[in-house]
Amino acid sequence: MTIHATLIPGDGIGPDITDATTRLLEAAGAEITWDRQLAGMAAVAAAGDPMPDVTLESIKRTKLALKGPLETPVGTGFRSVNVALRKTFDLYANVRPAKSVVPGLRFKDVDIILVRENTEGLYIGIENYVRIGDDDRAAAQSIAVVTRYGAERIHRYAFDLAVRLGRQKVTLVHKANILKYSQGLFLDVGREIAKEYTGKVEVEERIVDACAMELVTKPERYDVIVTTNLFGDILSDLTSGLVGGLGLTPGANIGRNAAIFEAVHGTAPDIAGKGVANPTAVMLAACQMLDHVGKPELATRIQQAIEATLREQQTVTRDIGGTANTAAFTDAVIAKL
Repeated sequence: MTIHATLIPGDGIGPDITDATTRLLEAAGAEITWDRQLAGMAAVAAAGDPMPDVTLESIKRTKLALKGPLETPVGTGFRSVNVALRKTFDLYANVRPAKSVVPGLRFKDVDIILVRENTEGLYIGIENYVRIGDDDRAAAQSIAVVTRYGAERIHRYAFDLAVRLGRQKVTLVHKANILKYSQGLFLDVGREIAKEYTGKVEVEERIVDACAMELVTKPERYDVIVTTNLFGDILSDLTSGLVGGLGLTPGANIGRNAAIFEAVHGTAPDIAGKGVANPTAVMLAACQMLDHVGKPELATRIQQAIEATLREQQTVTRDIGGTANTAAFTDAVIAKL
């Protein structure tokens, strides 16, 4: 069955690494019909809009997108094009796996999936200044919003994912000891959902600061982590650092009616167009996409080829200690299929 998906090459190194990824997918036999669209600075240059209607309509139609990194233009009204996409399509679950593959790092047995609530919490965007006397900006406040609905769906997603993938444990990460209402609700809902999975998966709770400490001392004890928006943002970058950096970790943004898969690193404008960028993150994001649409065997085959290439360290890019360019790395992965 042919898969129809929107392809957003992105900015900076985005076109280089998405082109490498589509070449790998074609070599692996993935039957994907791409609808190429623009967002970010590339869209501003072409259409004067960082998030054109035609791009949004494409995602609404395909319900599936793979994208490179995006740059948010200054002064457009968007805090972030990425955040705007998540809000537009209610992509409530951000899934960031981090797995030890590259040899020579401090930790060898990291295999963590972090599930982050993607639409609520402190990032919901309710902020204002408070006037005191003659000072219009004497104080500032940001409001965190946690709803029972939002907490239920992210916890249920995390537990369902753990069971489907045969994972052993889900850790509920929170700060309910201090933020007793917002974080307390998140934790209470997690405990309620956990009861439905008794006997299927182990459940534990960790305060976020304790979790952060353990992640940099004994990360192998963690399996699936589910947490709120801000904590998930921070901890997912931390787990990426444990396995070699953002260039090696993909991200999935999942909603009921659409899903967007992406490289979570930046646009790296200093090497844009030079053909030396590491495409691993967006390649692994494509594997997440294939798994999402019911092609787990193909996803596993491609992921194993990527991991084998990284482990051998014979043909890898400069950011992970090699000398290969993007094309040579892609050729090496294709040879492993």
